[in-house]
Amino acid sequence: MSSPQNRPDPLAHIESSDRELRLRQHQALFRLLAIAAGLIFLQGYMIAPLIPRLAEIFNVPVQEIGFIVPIYMLAYALMALFYGILSDRFGRWSIIRISLIIFVVCTGLTVTAQTASQMAAWRLVTGIGASGVIPLTFALIGDLFPFDQRGGKLGLVFAAMEGGMAAGSAGGAILEPFVGWRMLFVGTAVMAALVLWRLNRYGAMFDTAKVEKLPTIRQVFRGYSEILRTFRGQRTYAYVLWNGIYHSGVYTWLGLYLSQRYEMNALNIGLTILGYGIPGLLFSALIGKAVDRWGRRWLVPAGLLMAALAGLAMILDIPPLGTTIAILVLSLGYDLTQPLFVGIVTDLGDDDNLGQTMGLKVFTLFTGFGIGSLIFGELLYLGFGWTLAIFGGIQLIAGLLAIPLFWQEVPWVRSEG
Repeated sequence: MSSPQNRPDPLAHIESSDRELRLRQHQALFRLLAIAAGLIFLQGYMIAPLIPRLAEIFNVPVQEIGFIVPIYMLAYALMALFYGILSDRFGRWSIIRISLIIFVVCTGLTVTAQTASQMAAWRLVTGIGASGVIPLTFALIGDLFPFDQRGGKLGLVFAAMEGGMAAGSAGGAILEPFVGWRMLFVGTAVMAALVLWRLNRYGAMFDTAKVEKLPTIRQVFRGYSEILRTFRGQRTYAYVLWNGIYHSGVYTWLGLYLSQRYEMNALNIGLTILGYGIPGLLFSALIGKAVDRWGRRWLVPAGLLMAALAGLAMILDIPPLGTTIAILVLSLGYDLTQPLFVGIVTDLGDDDNLGQTMGLKVFTLFTGFGIGSLIFGELLYLGFGWTLAIFGGIQLIAGLLAIPLFWQEVPWVRSEG
């Protein structure tokens, strides 16, 4: 496994004029991939604030329609494992293109749903299609850039993802009363189709296939065991899973929380949830650069603790403005953790199976997303206060434990296993 200091600059061998052109092409490529990631998160996050409204439209209980969130997340998680392995064999672009095509088609066809069951079915298929884009974008960053230059690139992608969260969270609730939920899906599908069209011209810039044939099932599981055999891998994936559980659980049910506590309508819910995603949109690139310079040992625990305190604060009898601030802090806590976990994951395993490594990361994260929304929903019979106390308490403990567990995560130290 090549060290970050010794891996050559991917553009070093190119003449100066060609190097500048190639650099601009790289920037355009990652901007388009970031937009694609943002659109995937937009359509994923615009669902949660619509849950109370969709329950009325389809005439089903809130808990029943809420199932469309975990079913999408779990389908996304499962397929990420396969897309990563396939990309190691057939190249990143081939799989990203197929994934985007499925995403465009299925997002557009979601408008045909007439019942909650049909809606859930389309969310399932969309999750299967969408899960090849983001993990392979992360893998491509690992392919093209050394470890100590990945933070800024990951920051760009996460900034777009956070922008998608913000636009989806607020836009879904704000626009639905005016255009209807179906037009939200049509608009997303059209925008994704335009990004796919623009990406075609950059297909040749993607890294080539890493392996000559698909691995056997035994080799696949051996690859996963190699990734998880070190303490660094076990610790990182465990935190990816729990952090996904926590954030998805709290976020998915924010619409219902705001509706019950403050009797907010869809417009006010959208405006309040808008805060989830704004910090990442503004600061993700800066966080990425800070990570490259100072490492992760300070930022990861801070992000975990901030998110815990934000969730616990919502137990209190605070005004709507206080909840808006708590949502902003919750989002910033996510920005200080998940992108940093991705950076660590790109440093695990071998360069030849980076797609598999990233597939496992996305599988773990979206499994957490799916489980979190399910568990939080099941615990709501205790009331929002107790549910937030349970989730926030565990997150607080995780944040305190992260101080010693991530202490070695500094820029110039790289574990070899």
